[in-house]
Amino acid sequence: MLDHVFTDAISALRDAFEGAFLERQAFEEHFQSDVLLGDLSWETSYGLPGEGSPPRIVAHISFVWPTWSQTAYRRWYVEEIFEEAPTIQIEIVFRVQRLLAQPTPQAVLGVLPASSPPIGSERLERAGATVEIGYLDDAAEEPEYAVEVDYEGLYELAEETLADGSSKSLDEHFGAMGGWIASMLVKLGDLDVKFLPADD
Repeated sequence: MLDHVFTDAISALRDAFEGAFLERQAFEEHFQSDVLLGDLSWETSYGLPGEGSPPRIVAHISFVWPTWSQTAYRRWYVEEIFEEAPTIQIEIVFRVQRLLAQPTPQAVLGVLPASSPPIGSERLERAGATVEIGYLDDAAEEPEYAVEVDYEGLYELAEETLADGSSKSLDEHFGAMGGWIASMLVKLGDLDVKFLPADD
């Protein structure tokens, strides 16, 4: 396994999701490198267990390790100079889908807070809601609706976390994040809305 603080953060969040009994969505996990800019990104999706496919409620999580963070991390690793703390860019999209009727964004925003609990020294801030109307095929008479709410922010890595990627800091910070995501999924699952049946 690659020994890197970015993959350590990914492992810490995976452990948190497993501890919260969330279900990883098949074929929804990607680890990519931008060959032009050099950024690394990790994307995954989790839902509540037993939701079927596609799930009614899902959280899409994205981590980005920018090139400048790698430069700062390499300088600390090689030259032991800590001038600027590397950061991980985090995006979480909560999606409620398979809806029978067009939702009101206020109903969804009403159960989601304006910001996340602290993740280290920072919080993720909520953006507005997006409502989607989709037709499965040309012959579909009725559309399928979905609504998404986006959270974005940064996680700043302290020097002690860089020194020991298996330190308690990552487990504590991303453990709290995993628990918060799980609780938001449960709240969204309790919304008084009607859903289309799952495909399976």
